[in-house]
Amino acid sequence: MDKILANKESYTDDSIKAIEAKVEAQKIAFSPLTFQAVQALRALSILQIIENSGEEGISIADISKKAGISEYGASVLCEMALGMGILRLTKDSSQEKYILGKTGWMILEDDLTKANFDFVNDICYKGAFYLTESIKAGKPEGLKVFGENWTTIYEALSSLPPKEKKSWFTFDHFYSDIAFPEALPIVFADNPKHIVDIGGNTAKWSIACCKYNPDVTMTIVDLPGQTAVAEKNAKDAGFSERIHTCQGNILDAQTKLPSKPDAVWMSQFLDCFSLKQITKILHKVHECSDKNTLAYVLEPLWDKQKFIGESYALQATSLYFTCMANGNSKMYRYEELVNAIEAAGFELKTAHHNLGSNSYSLLVFKPCI
Repeated sequence: MDKILANKESYTDDSIKAIEAKVEAQKIAFSPLTFQAVQALRALSILQIIENSGEEGISIADISKKAGISEYGASVLCEMALGMGILRLTKDSSQEKYILGKTGWMILEDDLTKANFDFVNDICYKGAFYLTESIKAGKPEGLKVFGENWTTIYEALSSLPPKEKKSWFTFDHFYSDIAFPEALPIVFADNPKHIVDIGGNTAKWSIACCKYNPDVTMTIVDLPGQTAVAEKNAKDAGFSERIHTCQGNILDAQTKLPSKPDAVWMSQFLDCFSLKQITKILHKVHECSDKNTLAYVLEPLWDKQKFIGESYALQATSLYFTCMANGNSKMYRYEELVNAIEAAGFELKTAHHNLGSNSYSLLVFKPCI
């Protein structure tokens, strides 16, 4: 069995040797410390310094000089990185020198890894201490590290410090945006003239639609803080006359969706809600639809990923929803998400999997009217 590919056997097989299992258990036990060790290696430019040394490698003494830290500080970080497989030693035994390992290269250069790392460090790390409390309460108890004013992180986004805000939006956009080029032809094959973009955030999808098709008009439905950002971005892109906004909380009875759109688009939106809330939202979509309205749902489904590492990242992201975002949602499996949507009076029309390098799924539903 290939341990890299994601499949059912990945979760049923337990053939790992006891000694290997013990090693994995130690990695988990020390993971908060090792995570911060990697953060220090990045912040102090040590990984970059080692990468710049190439295959020749670099000694602890030289690392400490270039990084401006003590040899002690350089040694504890590099030795831990050695144990994690982030760094390697050169084969030349005359002097101990460090070189960058493949995992270290991923941490330093891979865009997905960098987006995930910054997101966890800046958004999730401190709040993760309250995961148990969040599970018990059904609320994101970790969110209080950013203040006591919000019940979900979405209300807090416009007020987050600049660094944290940047990490959140980079993480959010990195995933779904990569799938947009493959999703656009699928959506516009049905020639929609008016698309309602629920949870449109900063208007990236709406702007992409306007660039792709000169005749389409968009209506973004989101919270007031987000629609203000969307309006500015739409104006800056030259589409203020074609991109409109509708302020409101989608779960509130007072929030009404535009009537009879050609399409309703929800990109990485439904994972922000519980299954019961998803059905409630889709009931509202159903009410505004006619028989020709199509609902498009773009989501990364953890059981539809190509590789187990991608599934792992999505399973971990569910914990962010638990302790930081809202306390009741997660990254879903294919069947449970489809069932929740169909419970609102929709029927799955088509499913397009493996869109973009992050293996997104575009699910297309038609109303049962």
